[in-house]
Amino acid sequence: MNVHDSEQMAALLAPVGYKMTDNLKLADLILLNTCSIREKAAHKVYSKLGRISKLKEQNPELIIGVGGCLAQQLGTKFHKKVGHLDFVFGTHNIYRLPQLIATIKKKRGKITEVDFHKSLNSIGVFAPPQGGAISAFVTIMQGCNNFCAYCVVPYLRGPEMSRPPEDIIEEIKKLADCGIREVTLLGQNVNSYGKTLGNGLNFASLIKKIGKISGIKRIRFTTSHPRDLSYGLINCFAEEEKLCEHIHLPVQSGSNRILALMNRGYTVEEYMQKVDHLRKIRPLISITSDIIVGFPGETQNDYQETIDMMEKIRFDSVFSFKYSERKGTAAQKLEGKVEECEKLRRLEQLQMLQDQHTLEKNTAMESSKQELLVEGKSKNSENDLMGRTSSWRIVNFKGELELIGKLVDVKISKAYLHSLRGKLIKEVGNVN
Repeated sequence: MNVHDSEQMAALLAPVGYKMTDNLKLADLILLNTCSIREKAAHKVYSKLGRISKLKEQNPELIIGVGGCLAQQLGTKFHKKVGHLDFVFGTHNIYRLPQLIATIKKKRGKITEVDFHKSLNSIGVFAPPQGGAISAFVTIMQGCNNFCAYCVVPYLRGPEMSRPPEDIIEEIKKLADCGIREVTLLGQNVNSYGKTLGNGLNFASLIKKIGKISGIKRIRFTTSHPRDLSYGLINCFAEEEKLCEHIHLPVQSGSNRILALMNRGYTVEEYMQKVDHLRKIRPLISITSDIIVGFPGETQNDYQETIDMMEKIRFDSVFSFKYSERKGTAAQKLEGKVEECEKLRRLEQLQMLQDQHTLEKNTAMESSKQELLVEGKSKNSENDLMGRTSSWRIVNFKGELELIGKLVDVKISKAYLHSLRGKLIKEVGNVN
């Protein structure tokens, strides 16, 4: 989501004369778009700002701004921590960037803008895709009402607000006209899309509307909260052919006791019922997840229940993390803190198990025929192209550059932990 926020910032600044540069020494304006989910992300921001201070010394006219969740969280405190910082703007104030920068240029004072707004101006900014891009992000809502015990997002992104469907459709049509073939719908909890609109439209209905847009070949979305994953949305995986056979469904823990402490609003059994239904509706669907280890109060038995759940579900891949305490969250007050060394031990064991499951899933695809959306050159070899399956797997294969942006069929010849190797199937009609 931060990636798309940054794309929108660049789009807002282009009309007032700014363009991107890879060389910080040439920059007249430096913006850091921050995350506050884990402590490590915050440390990286301070480290980066420390290095940038030397550029400010060399060029006093350089403007430095910080946005995103950490900016929203700290507000004016950011200026006290970082003296060479010119302005701080929160998650609802992206659309005001040109105005804020103009004020800095004129007055050269310190500015902080972290107020929440009832408008959706900051997520409705159209970001034209870069030349050659074939996929794009589209934000459909902002904020979250769930208040999971470990998460700062509701405090930093505000309450849920859904964009009007006509605005979303218009944006996607413009993207399709620019050559975009795949869109990923973004929101802190896309499954609750439409609740604030009051018109009866839900997320499943929105997906079906997007499926009718000419030029769009694939639809993805993230992130899904399991509690709000409706059976109507699950059925979309069978009913909407453009909806990719992949869902990212964060479970966070395999212990009902820990899920309750996390305020997740579902049980392991309810989660697994939805997984079973997803696989019944779309047998080859790829299911990925997030898991936190070392949440306050997590015993060895709780952890083992997570491992047991993983053995039963066998996720295609998992993003796993050590619990990171965040100021102002309910989890901060919980007892039973887990030692860092124990968190690390559990994390390493969990990741080793998931690597086994991922490789098993990938190996099962050997000799299968897969449709890819070709994204560009492979990062591994200049002589290869790279595409993704509908299930989100990377496939490297030999092919001509003219295939970029098209759907092609390949036969999987070799599976690896993080990618697949394929061979182009040269049949009439296999390229779209």
